[in-house]
Amino acid sequence: MAPYKILYAEDDETLAFLTQDNLEQQQYAVTHCNNGNSCLEIFRKESFDICILDIMLPKMDGFELATEIRKLNSDVPIIFLSAKTLKEDRIKGLRLGADDYLVKPFSIEELLLKIEIFLKRSQKNKTEDNTFYTIGKYNFDAKNYLIFNETEKISLTQRESDLLKLFLDNKNKVLKREEILKALWGTDDYFMGRSLDVFISRLRKILINEKGISIENLHGIGFKFQLNET
Repeated sequence: MAPYKILYAEDDETLAFLTQDNLEQQQYAVTHCNNGNSCLEIFRKESFDICILDIMLPKMDGFELATEIRKLNSDVPIIFLSAKTLKEDRIKGLRLGADDYLVKPFSIEELLLKIEIFLKRSQKNKTEDNTFYTIGKYNFDAKNYLIFNETEKISLTQRESDLLKLFLDNKNKVLKREEILKALWGTDDYFMGRSLDVFISRLRKILINEKGISIENLHGIGFKFQLNET
């Protein structure tokens, strides 16, 4: 299973280093930003399992950042970290859609516990109906490894099905090559990478006539499943 991805916004370099180091020791994949603008740009391009946001950020504060994140994703857990202790600030943060609010200085143990709780909750909310999708003229049944419509039925291997589901759950977002490999095989081994290329080639052939759908290769980075639903 791929590590959970955390987007962490904090402009205090020392605190950011210590917190990121502790999170990575717990096997979380942490992306750190030191200002709100760059944090939002990264969130637009990648998918994350949880966001940890300082409030007093340069360029865009944590409240505004959380508001923009909620416009893009209504489900991802958000935890605010702040030196602000006023009840009004806590209430404002929760009203903006944050799941919790930790006051600095906080204990890393408490932060880790909250992360674990919210990740478990968000995983429970990903119900079984996330196994059936519509892709252009096709239906995709991820549970039974099938792409089909009224006249056609295409069987996929389990890995191909897992890959397509991963793309659809992260449509229009960049997925790094190593993230895909770890999600599908638990490793970014070279030979698994060759298999990935074969699977992507087959999915492209299946979807070649679907307008507004493509699997974009971002050289040296990974792939983006482009799906224009309009």
